[in-house]
Amino acid sequence: AGEALSRVPEVQIDGDGVFKYVLVRVSGAGAPAKDVVRGHGWAEYHGEGRRECGTGLWPGRARHGLSCECLGGGRLSHRPEERKIHVYGYSVGFGRADHAVTTEKLKAKYPNYEITWADEGY
Repeated sequence: AGEALSRVPEVQIDGDGVFKYVLVRVSGAGAPAKDVVRGHGWAEYHGEGRRECGTGLWPGRARHGLSCECLGGGRLSHRPEERKIHVYGYSVGFGRADHAVTTEKLKAKYPNYEITWADEGY
């Protein structure tokens, strides 16, 4: 499970626009859990981003003993032409994700961006 977990990307978000995101904890036996960020414009509801964990996100995850827990959600405003990402809002179904954790994950993936967050807004 540890090797399979190490292959799970920490951040997968769409390249441009405003969209919903979820913060998901992925875990496996004998390995420390890993929090990952997923955000897609096609996800009309936060649950669609969470369900991706159980379907095509990581093929064979069940075979490798990985499990997923949604920690909350929010919204992302991704403006690549300006090198900016803003994290805000909440998920009605899953609650507010820890935007500080999400922001740190995004900063690691996009080191040349200005990344901010706020609890306000939906």
